[in-house]
Amino acid sequence: MKTFYIETFGCQMNAHDSEKVIGTLVGQGLSQVETPEHAELVLYNTCSIRDKAEQKVFHRLQQFKREAGKGKVFGVLGCVAQQEGERIFDRAPHVSLVCGSASYTKLPELLVQIGSGSKRVTGLSLDTEETFETSFTRRDNPHRAYITIIEGCDKSCAYCVVPFTRGPERSRTSDSILREARELADMGYSEIQLLGQNVNSYQDPSPAGWDFARLLREVGAVSGLRRVRFTTSHPRDFVKDIIDAIDENPVLCNHVHLPVQAGSDKVLTGMQRLYTRDDYMRRIEWMKNSPRNISITTDIIVGFPGETEQDFEATLRLLDDVEYDSLFSFKYSPRPNTAALGLADALDEVEKGRRLSILQEKQRGIQLRKNSELIGNVEEVMIEGFNKATLQWIGRTSQNRTLNFVAPETAPLQTGQYHQVLVTRAGPNSLVGEMVH
Repeated sequence: MKTFYIETFGCQMNAHDSEKVIGTLVGQGLSQVETPEHAELVLYNTCSIRDKAEQKVFHRLQQFKREAGKGKVFGVLGCVAQQEGERIFDRAPHVSLVCGSASYTKLPELLVQIGSGSKRVTGLSLDTEETFETSFTRRDNPHRAYITIIEGCDKSCAYCVVPFTRGPERSRTSDSILREARELADMGYSEIQLLGQNVNSYQDPSPAGWDFARLLREVGAVSGLRRVRFTTSHPRDFVKDIIDAIDENPVLCNHVHLPVQAGSDKVLTGMQRLYTRDDYMRRIEWMKNSPRNISITTDIIVGFPGETEQDFEATLRLLDDVEYDSLFSFKYSPRPNTAALGLADALDEVEKGRRLSILQEKQRGIQLRKNSELIGNVEEVMIEGFNKATLQWIGRTSQNRTLNFVAPETAPLQTGQYHQVLVTRAGPNSLVGEMVH
């Protein structure tokens, strides 16, 4: 095999995992191509957090079923691979490779086995040290880089497959994280994003014993870094010292993604989220009281088994109480190996869809109002690209807002630069502005 194609589904951790896969394969002499039609090796790095994402992968595999007999090799990577294991071979017999995220360093030997005639090979271990191996990572964005600091999850949320697909929580040593951050800064990266299924659950396994707030402070002090982000946080392990760290250092971005999932204590209990609405709102107050004007985003699931109209209304009231800057919202999706599968009072898809539409429409109004309040402000953006259709530069603020802006034709702009932009217009999902001369 000389060429490969990879398509990534799901979260930023999956995107970073794909960088590791690409680096591994390029290091073995393979070349990445842009379409599966032109690849000898076709890989799908999968997400299993919702049924829709999982079905999309199997639909992709079905589309190319006829190509399997023409020398093309198919592989399923990531969470669906870890969740389904060898059952994937039954659902998609033309798949030859099934490999979970902790086994990507084994890809070269797995491909050798396929090249030697093996029809089906797997890499499904949850090895701690190999999970954090990054020396082979290929980073395609020259300005922003991901660093995984913790893998897996020890929580047991009733709807979630992550403990089964990513394994238990394993934290990386603080010195290895700082070493990688310094190396990236020396290479010219100005923004780093710290990643973990529960990033703030980080516990340094080395004698230093740092918690997440201490690690955040130390990474924020690395010379050459302009911005440090982190995702995703769990409310149970979110402490005020994290906000104190953000307040102390403008390098730490003033944006926190804190998934709530529901606004009803009854539903939170059913979800096994380990906190109450009041517990969550206490953390929101820490952020609201910050002088940094912290942007708050979240995840919400509607239609969890047993969610009544009153429970749903409690979630809608939460939107009013918090006024999120944006949110990701989903209909509850039953997943294998999860406690929620055994719960009664499942809602039908039509009702879940109705509630989702109401939630999204309400949030759209909140976002439009909050974004409109920024008109007249000057925001610093990092340039991410240029939209030829609108002739606007695409920038991102510290609050993680997209700010599209115009600049004089004589201005020598390029991606990765930081500029001051005056906000002149606002929509529900982005801002528009003009570069300040």
